[in-house]
Amino acid sequence: MWDNPRLLNAAAGFLVGLAALAMAVAGTYWIAHSAFFPVRAVELANAVQHAPRAQIEATLERYGRGNFFALPIDQLRAALEQLPWVRKAAVRRVWPDRVEVLIEEHVALARWGTDALVNTYGERFAGTLEGELPQFAGPEGSEAEVTRRYERFSRLLAPLASPIARLTLSARHAWQLSLANGMELKLGRDGDEAERRLARYVDAYVSAPAEALPVGAVVDLRYPNGFSVRVKG
Repeated sequence: MWDNPRLLNAAAGFLVGLAALAMAVAGTYWIAHSAFFPVRAVELANAVQHAPRAQIEATLERYGRGNFFALPIDQLRAALEQLPWVRKAAVRRVWPDRVEVLIEEHVALARWGTDALVNTYGERFAGTLEGELPQFAGPEGSEAEVTRRYERFSRLLAPLASPIARLTLSARHAWQLSLANGMELKLGRDGDEAERRLARYVDAYVSAPAEALPVGAVVDLRYPNGFSVRVKG
């Protein structure tokens, strides 16, 4: 080996590379644990409306200490996203000594059951909110589909000038609407077919004379070519 320059050069190159790697690892460890790079400020970059400010600040205080490079960004983000009303959290380092946090809150679209809300993405979350919101109901895991149909049904119902008060998807996947004016609409199964039935009814409703409009009626649209109307009482 000692008489082979090629092997000697290869061995020397390997040792130099190993030494460089060891120095890089040692340098990285020193930077990550050095007191010369402290985090001096953790800032919430946007205002929050519903998320608990005190809990957010406590979480920032808990995770926002120590070395700038070793700050547990992923743990801080995950902890923030466990707080009420926080949908997503973005955390980034700002050189030389600052951490910036941006929080996206849930935007409540409807109530789900007695103790939950649904946001505009069709995601259920825990929270309470005063004021009027439509009520959604459906099988477990159907929140996104109910939200999507709510938006489509609402556009179809715009000519009636009465918003949806309750939207229900049954265990057998049948749709039913209750409007703010007291009207109930049974749309049947298959969301796409339910939309076609609803559009047909709205066309008939807007073309009917005012005295014939069934404001507080139960309308059954589950017919192939028509619908039935039952006036309450």
